[in-house]
This record gives sequence, C-alpha cells and structure tokens, in this order.
Amino acid sequence: METSARPDMSKYLIHFTSGASRSQAFDCFRTIVSECRLIGGDGMIRGGYQCVCFSEAPLWLRNGLVNKDFYSRYSPFGILFERQWIFDQGGLPAIYQPDADYDSLPDQQKWRHVRFEPPAVDFTWEQEWRVRCPELNFDPGVACLVLPSEDYVRALVADHDSHQDAKWYPYREILTEDELMQYREDFPWRILYLGQ
Repeated sequence: METSARPDMSKYLIHFTSGASRSQAFDCFRTIVSECRLIGGDGMIRGGYQCVCFSEAPLWLRNGLVNKDFYSRYSPFGILFERQWIFDQGGLPAIYQPDADYDSLPDQQKWRHVRFEPPAVDFTWEQEWRVRCPELNFDPGVACLVLPSEDYVRALVADHDSHQDAKWYPYREILTEDELMQYREDFPWRILYLGQ
C-alpha cells in the first residue's frame, strides 16, 4: 500500500488515537469507527485553533524504527486516508517555524504553525498535516483502519454484527432468517496491519 518515489514520504496520511492505556485507546478508536468522524482538538496548537491532525510519515517509520519514545505516547490504532482526500477537505502540511515567527503568518494560516526550535523542539520528522475543523466526517470508502493484530479486527466485526442485529431485530417477526441475512450489511472497512 505504501508506494512513493521517496521512502520517507507517503501518499497516505494517518491519524493515530491515544489513551492512558491500550484499552482506552482502542475504546476511543471504536468510537471513531462507529461514528465515522474525527473530533478536532486544540492541544499543542497555538492560538486555540481546532484541528484534526495527521502524520505523513510512512507506516514502516512508525513501527518503532524512528522516534520510538515519542510514538510510545500513541496507540497502534489509526485511520489512514489518501493525502489527496485530506487536501480536498482543506488539509495542509504544518508550517514548522520558531514561535517568534508565529505573528508573521497571515491570520488565515496561523492554524498551521508548529513550534520548531532545534535541537530542543523538533517534530519535523512527524511530517504533520492538519485540517482546521471541529470534526471531520468520513466513510469506509475513503478510510482504512490500521490495527496491530487480528484480535482487534474481530472485536470491530463483533461491534458491527451487534449493530446489525439491533437494526434488524424488529423485523424478525415478519421476515425469515434467510431474508434478514439478505439485508445485513457486510463489514465495510479495509484493514491494514501496522508494519505492513
């Protein structure tokens, strides 16, 4: 899936979830998948702008080969999008610059500012992109789920099946089991395992 002329760049962008534990991060991920939306936040974004953030760094870089200590703050659960789709939603790469240069940006670009004062503060390896919005809605046709193992896929499929059961339960009295199965929707998500 990761093909690019440069191995340190990707045509995909990923939003990783975080949490105090892997369990909490997966619960957050399940909510994102269930609602088909990412909620914008303003953490570490100067000016209080609400943005949904992504990384352009290829998946193999996130599998522990670089900045392992930083990525330990994130979970192995992510939503992957084509970079063009994020661009079409208004997404742009972050602008890495000293904090002192923040005011030199036009007001309509300040949401892209990321503090860059090496060697103490340098997150350029993250290759961050942002979409300025309170929430970003998407559907399975434009997103791919990134997971660490099949165990988590089974949990998501069980969630999906449970939702389908609840949706069609009222019709059990008028439809046969075979008829009900015709209306059930298949699990719609594409899956990519971290490190592939």
